[in-house]
Amino acid sequence: MNIRKLLVSRHTSHVICSLLENRAARRFVFDRIRLHLLHESFTCRPGECPSQAKLDRMDVIIGLFNGLDRIIDRGIVAKSVMLRMIDALLGNVFLNEDAMRLERETGTAPPSFVVVSPTGRCNLRCASCYAADAALKGRELPFEVFDRILREKRELWGSHWTVISGGEPFMWRDGDWNLMKLARRHPHDVLMVYTNATLIDDELAAEIADAGNITPAISVEGFEAETDVRRGKGTHGKILRAFEALRKHGVPFAISATATRKNWDIITSDEFVDFYFVEQGGLFGWIFQYMPMGRDQNLELVVPPESRVEMARRMWRLVRDRRVFLIDFWNSATCSQGCIAAGRHGGYFHINWDGDIMPCVFTPYAAGNINEIYEAGGDLRAAISSPFFESIRNWQREYGYNRPAEETGNWLAPCPIRDHFDMFATVTAACKARPINEEAGEAIHDPVHHAGMVDYGRKMVELTDDIWASQYVEPEQYRKT
Repeated sequence: MNIRKLLVSRHTSHVICSLLENRAARRFVFDRIRLHLLHESFTCRPGECPSQAKLDRMDVIIGLFNGLDRIIDRGIVAKSVMLRMIDALLGNVFLNEDAMRLERETGTAPPSFVVVSPTGRCNLRCASCYAADAALKGRELPFEVFDRILREKRELWGSHWTVISGGEPFMWRDGDWNLMKLARRHPHDVLMVYTNATLIDDELAAEIADAGNITPAISVEGFEAETDVRRGKGTHGKILRAFEALRKHGVPFAISATATRKNWDIITSDEFVDFYFVEQGGLFGWIFQYMPMGRDQNLELVVPPESRVEMARRMWRLVRDRRVFLIDFWNSATCSQGCIAAGRHGGYFHINWDGDIMPCVFTPYAAGNINEIYEAGGDLRAAISSPFFESIRNWQREYGYNRPAEETGNWLAPCPIRDHFDMFATVTAACKARPINEEAGEAIHDPVHHAGMVDYGRKMVELTDDIWASQYVEPEQYRKT
């Protein structure tokens, strides 16, 4: 039996779980998995992207295994949770035979996951929140629709990974249904839930552990001062209590940080890693750079291009030297072959509380509505076949996705809306994509906003083109000589 078949076999889950409890055996298993993934990456599609991009991806994966090693050593992962995560993550996500089979049978390359924001309600009022408008209106996705999305993406695409955002996801309700009941209804899926953590007490942490397939990603803005300024006084203290409850019940959790002009240097510091990963026990971390959308949208809060370049340098140093899993949604695009929006293969799309279907969580322009698609007899395939999504995927291919290394665009400036706004605005208008809120409608037509975004993208490309060429493209040319 080869390593892939061994890992996806559920009969071996208990054996692997027992092995992981022994440090020497655990590190042997992790080393075998890492070597297999590295071999697979460089032999299956050797020319699909620059070799350095593949090494970036491997460095992040090594950080994940190191994080697992760290929290298992501390004894803050319950065996029941570990067992379910092995089944779900290895068998259904990382080494997903269902997705491979469906791709072979249909000839299509589907997205890997969907982000669902089932509620716009939230118990906080964070400054410049992208969901601020919905928070005031309290809209929610019906259970039947939410449940069908999870079922369909699994049946149609072999997708067992779902990201849950909001609003505050733990506030979602439809009759007797809540997020915990829905998670138990889909036991072979993994739900990564972006949460402010203020509702996670001992009781809810115990429920999450019992379900075994939820990983909370907890939002911070830095340390106590930075978090409380944006999220409200006392919020950071509640987050620390949530960490404690999750550790007590053995639930792995992630850290999620919003980078702005004011705090980017804090969340890419050794002190940040020491506190949240080492001391508090975070397994992995996500950085989402502030996008000027939502309440009080403000170009002045965006991480400046020069700082973003330095932020990338610091982030990769932390990944490689501190061996942590830390992904910056924009600066880590080399790991994902650029932009992953609009239902791209290996990527995702977003469905919000109103059923609006958007290319990305940070793209507040809808291609359609899932409620209307279901009422018309369609399914999730219709959600990603719109001209808006097709146009973005065409741009992704032209920019270098799944192309030979020498034809790859600059993935250090990968984002259609953030780094190539002129193109994005043109496509949005041509496809008549609908703004989902008043702020988005104003932004797309505001000449000052348009000029500011275009100027930002131009500066970012100018600052990173030489880095991209010297570190990613030129080494490929050298290998061929």
